[in-house]
Amino acid sequence: MAVAPLIAEVLARQKVAVTFFAANEKTQQGDGSLGEHWAPWWRERAREGHEFASHTFNHVYWLSDVGSNAFRVRPSAGPRQGQTYALDRSGYCAELEQSSQRLQAITGKAPLPLFRAPGGKLSASLESAAQSCGYKHVSWSTAGFLGDELPSEKFSNAMLLDKALRSVRSGDILMAHLGIWSRRDPWAPTVLEPLLVGLKERGFCFKTLKEHPQLGAGPAF
Repeated sequence: MAVAPLIAEVLARQKVAVTFFAANEKTQQGDGSLGEHWAPWWRERAREGHEFASHTFNHVYWLSDVGSNAFRVRPSAGPRQGQTYALDRSGYCAELEQSSQRLQAITGKAPLPLFRAPGGKLSASLESAAQSCGYKHVSWSTAGFLGDELPSEKFSNAMLLDKALRSVRSGDILMAHLGIWSRRDPWAPTVLEPLLVGLKERGFCFKTLKEHPQLGAGPAF
């Protein structure tokens, strides 16, 4: 969340509304990204018209299926951070629900019935489990992977900006983070606003996933 205030400023200045997928991850300041320290930040984003959705509460990575009704997982946050264990379908649904419920408690706004699996890792069985409790998975477009979690020693900010401006197409879902611990040169301070401006100059506009045409046939918003 270190760059979260800057990201909010850029989005407001550029009049761009986005969809935030949230998990309660460790932060440099405060008690986690969905803790009380950051609650006012989320409330302000709701007032600005942004949308919210689940990223699992403890940022639970899917590793493999265990039979047809459970999954081997490893969360990167929470009390079982770094542990590998089996989680059944109801347990995964509880992870999705906990994030959504916390977002609604903080913002007063109902999150979208969508989720993103941490790392984009999931199976057909996990996706089915999520659907059984009302959640549709949303990935990102190939060109929409903006690369903010790649090592800056190999993928400079200038390189990532140029690639996105050349590659993004109409309807693409773009993906970036509210901060990445491992990247030496933070992406957002250098790339986010030039990217938004550059895409606008190419004729693009921006919508939340609530308004994405390909998601209209999914869960009712």
